[in-house]
Amino acid sequence: MRRWETVYFSGNSKGEKNMRKNWAALALTGMLCLTTFAGTQTVSAETADSAKQVDIVFTHDTHSHLNTFTTIVDEAEKEVGGFARINTLIQEQKAKNPDTLVIDGGDFSMGTLIQTVFETQAAEIRMLGYMGCDVTTLGNHEFDYRSKGLANMLNSAAESGDDLPAMVVCNVDWESMEAAGLSEGQQLIRDAFDEYGVSDYVVLEKGDTDIAVVGVFGKDALACAPTCELLFKDPIEAVKETVEEIRENEDVDMIVCVSHSGTWEDESKSEDENLAKAVPDLDLILSGHTHTTLEEPIVHGDTYVVSCGEYGKNLGELSMTQKADGRWEMTSYEIVPVTTDIDQDAETQNAIDQFMDTVDTDYLAQFGYTKDQVLAENDVDFSTQKDLENIHEEHNLGDIMSDAYVYAVENAADFDGVPVDVAVVPSGTVRDTYAKGDITVEQVFNSFSLGIGADGVPGYPLISVYLTGKELKTAAEIDASVSDFMTTARLYSSGLNFTYNPNRMILNKVTDVYLDDGNGGRIELEDDKLYRVVADLYSGQMLSAVTDMSYGLLSLVPKYADGTPIEDFEDVIITENGKELKAWDAIARYMESFEDTDGDGIANVPEYYSTDHDRKVVDDSRNIVDLVKNPNKFTGIIVGVIAVLILLVIFIILLIKKIVKKVKSRKMKK
Repeated sequence: MRRWETVYFSGNSKGEKNMRKNWAALALTGMLCLTTFAGTQTVSAETADSAKQVDIVFTHDTHSHLNTFTTIVDEAEKEVGGFARINTLIQEQKAKNPDTLVIDGGDFSMGTLIQTVFETQAAEIRMLGYMGCDVTTLGNHEFDYRSKGLANMLNSAAESGDDLPAMVVCNVDWESMEAAGLSEGQQLIRDAFDEYGVSDYVVLEKGDTDIAVVGVFGKDALACAPTCELLFKDPIEAVKETVEEIRENEDVDMIVCVSHSGTWEDESKSEDENLAKAVPDLDLILSGHTHTTLEEPIVHGDTYVVSCGEYGKNLGELSMTQKADGRWEMTSYEIVPVTTDIDQDAETQNAIDQFMDTVDTDYLAQFGYTKDQVLAENDVDFSTQKDLENIHEEHNLGDIMSDAYVYAVENAADFDGVPVDVAVVPSGTVRDTYAKGDITVEQVFNSFSLGIGADGVPGYPLISVYLTGKELKTAAEIDASVSDFMTTARLYSSGLNFTYNPNRMILNKVTDVYLDDGNGGRIELEDDKLYRVVADLYSGQMLSAVTDMSYGLLSLVPKYADGTPIEDFEDVIITENGKELKAWDAIARYMESFEDTDGDGIANVPEYYSTDHDRKVVDDSRNIVDLVKNPNKFTGIIVGVIAVLILLVIFIILLIKKIVKKVKSRKMKK
C-alpha cells in the first residue's frame, strides 16, 4: 500500500533574556515578529482550507459479480466481494463526503449467472446506478452478446426508470461507419446509445469542483471483442481531441478518464500509461481491462493511473487536493478488500436477490439445473485463474475443464462416434476456480461464464474442428513461445502432451509433442493426418489474434473432417438434440459424472486432479545440447536473420572505417 507522509508545520522562537539590553526594545521586536509570524500562519491556513478537494471511489471489471462469492485469494479460501458490501463502503464514504465521485471502468457484465438476464433486466448497470455510481464506460465483454444483446441491455436499462450511471466513450468512429453505411447491428447500437444517452464525456459538479469525465475503449479491449461490430478511433488521439474540446467549451477543475485499456508490465505496451504520457492534461485515469490491482498509483507527470482489481474483490478509494498551479495532488490512496467483516447492506442485497430469482426459471430450467444444485464435492486444491495466466506450466484447473469437453462430447445423446483427439482450454476463457467443498451449478457457470451462442442463449458453445499433426505441434509452440506475450493464450489440453524449454530460442521452445492414448501411453503425431479438436467458440474466434502475435509464422487453419478450411466457426458448433452444447454445461455434466466415493449420494472430485500428468512439462535445462537439439524450420529462419544482421553490422563498420580512412588521407594531403 502506498504510504503518505503527513507534514505538520509549526513555529517556535529561540532566544534568552539579556538583562543588559533594553528589554523594551526586545519586547517590541518580539511582538512585531510574533505578529508577522501569526499573520503568515493565518494566510497559510486559509490557503490550505480554500484548496479544492475531491474524494473518489472506484470499481472496474466487476463482471456480473453482484453477489458475494468464495474463491482463492493469496492461497487461502475466502468469501469476498458483493455489491451489498461494496455499497456499505460507498455509503460510509458518502456519509463523510456527500460529494464523493463514484466511477467504474467497464466490463461490468459477463461473469456470473446474473449475466443470463443481461438483455432483459440489465441488472449489472442498474445495480451500479443503485449504488450511486456516477459514470461508467464500455468494456470488451459488454459486446459478448453481440450488437443486439448490447442494444437490448441499454434499452432495458433506459426503460427501467432507475437511476443509472452516465456512460461515456469518446472513440467510437461513427463517422467512418456512417460513411460506409451502418450495418444492422451498428444501427441497433447507435439507436440504443441515443436512448441511453451515451456521450464522449460528462461534466459533474461535486461540491465546489467541476469534473469532466471522459471514457475510452482500448486497442487490446477491441482485440478481445471478436463479436464487436463497431469501429473505433485511436484511443490516445480521440482522448486528446476530447480533452481539447473540454478545455474549449467547459470550465472544469479536473479531468478524469475512465479507460478500458489497461496497464502492462512492459511500460512501452501499457496502454493507460501511454495515455497518461500522451495526454498530460488528464488528472486521473481509472484503468480497467487488465484486472490489475495497483497497490500504489502509477504517476506520469501530474497524471495518476489507478486500478483496484477484478470481480469487486476490492474497492478503490482516493482523495485529491488542488495545487496552486491548478493541477491535483493525490493525498490518500487505498485498496480496500471487500471481505466478510464488512456488513451487507440489506436493501442492496434484496435488490440483487430479485434479479437472481429469475435465473432458475428464465435460464437454468432449459438445462435441467437450479443455481444452488450441488454437482460434486471437492477436496482438491485447484489452481487459481491467475495461476493459469501467470505460471507457465500444467494446472489441474485446466486439466479438469479440458477433460470435461471430451467427456461431454463423447457422452452426448447424439454423439457421432468420432472420438475427440484433443480438447483445448485457453486461460483467457477461464473466469474462476473451484474452492473446496460443494461445487454448485452457479460456481461452475461462474468459472466459464463468457459469451453467447448463435442460438442467442447465454454461454459459449463447444465447436469441433480438425487440425493436422503438424498444426498440433504448432499449437504447442504457440503456448510455449507466444503466450508469454499474450498470457490469455496459455493452452491447457486433454489428449495433447508436450515438453518445452523456456531457455531455448523463441519459436523453437517445444522439444517433444505427442498424443496421450488415455491410459498413459504415447501416440506419435503424423504431420499430415487430421485430428479432431474440441474447444469453445470464443477460442476459435480469437485464433487470428493469437497467430498475429507471431506475425503469422505460427498459424493454424481449422478444417472440416474432409480437410476443407472453416470460414465461420458458428458452422461447426456442437449440438445435442438440436441444442448447442455449452462449454459450462460440459463441465457441469463432467462434475456430476464423478463417482460417489463417500456414499452420500453426491459425486466427488477424484484424487486424479490432485497431481500433474505430464500434459505440459517444463524442462528448464540450460545445457548447450538441450538448447540446440531438434531445431525446427524457424530456427534456421531466425539464425539466418541474425546472420544477415551481423553481416550488415560488419559491413557498416567496415564502410565507416573506410570513410574515416579516406577523410584522414585527404587531410594529410592538405
